[in-house]
Amino acid sequence: MPVPTSPSSPLLDHFRDLEDPRVEYLVNYYLLDIIGLTICAVICGADTWVEIETYGRAKEEWLGQFLELPNGIPSHDTIARLFAALDPEALQKCFLRWVRSVAQLSAGTIIAIDGKTLRHSYDTGGGKGAIHMVSAWASQNRLVLGQLKVAEKSNEITAIPELLQVLDLHGCIVTIDAMGTQKAIAEQIIEAGGDYVLSLKGNQGHLHEDVEQLFTWAPQQAFQNIEHEFCQTLDGAHGRIEIRRHWLLGETAHLIDADLWAGLQRVGLVESERRLAGQPPTLERRYYLVSLDGGVEQFAQAVRSHWGIENQVHWVLDVAFNEDASRIRKDHAPENLALVRHVALNLLRQDAAAKGGIKNRRLRAGWDNDYLLSLLAN
Repeated sequence: MPVPTSPSSPLLDHFRDLEDPRVEYLVNYYLLDIIGLTICAVICGADTWVEIETYGRAKEEWLGQFLELPNGIPSHDTIARLFAALDPEALQKCFLRWVRSVAQLSAGTIIAIDGKTLRHSYDTGGGKGAIHMVSAWASQNRLVLGQLKVAEKSNEITAIPELLQVLDLHGCIVTIDAMGTQKAIAEQIIEAGGDYVLSLKGNQGHLHEDVEQLFTWAPQQAFQNIEHEFCQTLDGAHGRIEIRRHWLLGETAHLIDADLWAGLQRVGLVESERRLAGQPPTLERRYYLVSLDGGVEQFAQAVRSHWGIENQVHWVLDVAFNEDASRIRKDHAPENLALVRHVALNLLRQDAAAKGGIKNRRLRAGWDNDYLLSLLAN
């Protein structure tokens, strides 16, 4: 099928080679048409298959400028069946090709890896639990770089290496929560030419205890003859003050199993002191394994940027895209539609000049065809 020529073709072109899982002689609606319709509809506020169909019927004449639609707009059942049958790995490859065409990751780019459960994707009758997705987020570029479903009866430890394998990590800094703090994952990042800042908790047992004791002992020695760096940041608003103190120590040689962690150069500590008016202050300490040879400010930025995937991806998907409330659960449909949401979020994020949040931009795209075309052309 020829790819339509339009302002949106640079995006749709990346889905040209996607294999159609349907029986050819039963196909009444082109694969690329359904992909294009779904992306447009999700950008414009559609969260369900019925809403995607409704959007298509309302915008059929306009969509006909760049989609072929020989038999009009497909039904919501047709759209749902296709996304349930599409190979998620093949769809992910199309997504990756598109992201690489629009994003140039510079040296020092921070890539946050984190997981999220699609809470209503379970199917009790079919014995299927809610699916868990692991995503990669480039904080400076404000782009979701990729996603991978965690296999049933497994966890993020098995999914993270597969996701890292499809990403270009050269020169980048990868941040991962404690679940992904594994020797094999650290080695994979280093071998791919990247660096890491890995959160360290009790799942690493004695190593966590060693690092905790090191950061207790070093201040008692006033850091004399101890390689160290320190910086502090201060944030405050609405009666809240948060002080973050960051330390890096180079004393890793005597840590248990330190030689088994590829690239390990330092250990880090972030001490967060939170003060609220009328309440006693709270103090939280978090420890990290660090391969960076940069300064403590770079470490502080990496730690701070990691939370962007929670605030700017997971939270936005729940609030602006109603992802947690989605009851789409048939076969591959939940993870495939999650990827379409990532496409939509990436496009909406690239409009730096827009006022208001992502939900407001979705509404504007649905009301203003010219605005939607400007997003698709990014």
